[in-house]
Amino acid sequence: MNLSFKKSIMLGVLAVAMLCGSGRAENWAQWRGPNMDGTSNEKNLPTTWSKTENIAWSTAMPGFTASTPIIWGDRVFTTAGDKKDLHAICLDAKSGKILWSDKTGADRSTPGRHHNMASPSPVTDGKSVFFLFGTGDMVAYDFAGKRLWTRDIAKDYGPFITKWGYGSSPLLDGGIVYVLAMQNKKAGEYGIKGHKPGPVDSYLLALDIATGKTLWKHVRPTDASGESTESYATPLLCEIEGRKEIVLHGAEYATGHDPKTGKELWRWRFVPQGNEKWQRVVSSAVAADGVIYFGRPRWRGLYAIRPSNKGLLKPKAMLWKHDKFANDASTPLFYLGRLYVLCGKTKTIACIDPKTGKPVWTKKLDAKGQFRASPTGADGKIYFSSMNGEVFVLQAGDEFKQLAKIEMDEKKCLSTIAVSGGKLYFRTPGFLYCIGSAK
Repeated sequence: MNLSFKKSIMLGVLAVAMLCGSGRAENWAQWRGPNMDGTSNEKNLPTTWSKTENIAWSTAMPGFTASTPIIWGDRVFTTAGDKKDLHAICLDAKSGKILWSDKTGADRSTPGRHHNMASPSPVTDGKSVFFLFGTGDMVAYDFAGKRLWTRDIAKDYGPFITKWGYGSSPLLDGGIVYVLAMQNKKAGEYGIKGHKPGPVDSYLLALDIATGKTLWKHVRPTDASGESTESYATPLLCEIEGRKEIVLHGAEYATGHDPKTGKELWRWRFVPQGNEKWQRVVSSAVAADGVIYFGRPRWRGLYAIRPSNKGLLKPKAMLWKHDKFANDASTPLFYLGRLYVLCGKTKTIACIDPKTGKPVWTKKLDAKGQFRASPTGADGKIYFSSMNGEVFVLQAGDEFKQLAKIEMDEKKCLSTIAVSGGKLYFRTPGFLYCIGSAK
């Protein structure tokens, strides 16, 4: 990754220092953090805590969410759904005080009740903040809470047709906010209110951040069928052979796209080929040094590919695949030269050599709940939580070492831990916690 590209995707580390008053502080401006790989350069982070000790503050939330909080300077943004309303929320990072909260539409639960319409994480450029909800409503605010614009994407292009409720977070870069809808072609299959009869397109949508107007819409074709056409993954911005690309994966393919036009640059079909009906994608991809790492749906393998040409990629583009250990819901973490992968079903974590795909170590975790949140890497540590609110802290490296296990005593914890300003931010169904010294 060259220096100019890294500066771009970090959304301005220099601006962070100016806003936070410290060259050490780093913003967490979108779901997978400043580097889009789940990592932060923050240091001196807490290793252990409880619900009452080493907590800077905790703030009760009006409802549940699976989204991850984002942090810019002295502002924290999160979402909530209370079975009736959807909320866009801004808090003071120092005190946890709610500075403003806005109701953005009607909430509804999803099949299985793991999610609601508040699952996508917000995103910010340090001036404006953008909230997307599973209803198709998108709202842009300034940091004072003033609405700048709203879009009803469902009204313009139809409701999002995903079985378990829309979960993709928006992507922000270069004055454009990107929205992915990779959905079931047969809209009537789930009886979602408001859909129009007929086939449904999957698409990548580009909106102007100043106005919310559509810049372009790229339809992404597939020959997949049924639930396999669906993806809950967030688009990935990365560098491939010196150029920026947006990478999507799902519906039996990984594809690379031009951020300026949405044009598809390359396509790689999942290997082995198999047009199975239930292969929806949940986890997002991660990239490093021109290689893209992602999991095939429902524990069907972990893959590494290097796109080296345009069009349909040849078999040699696949560097390796790992069949025995694979993720499903949790997005892999690339940290300090290693790939860390959570398997929620088996409650296992693996440290993998990204060059070969071979495990450096694997460990069965002493967890009551399964894992659906993604691991976060910072300060030489790895943080992640189970659905039962058990937070694990591991030492990153080529030997497994568990530093702590903290019981937060809440169920249905799905949010990934965010890092900024020497603190950890952990969203549970009932609270937003700022973990670390209150000083």
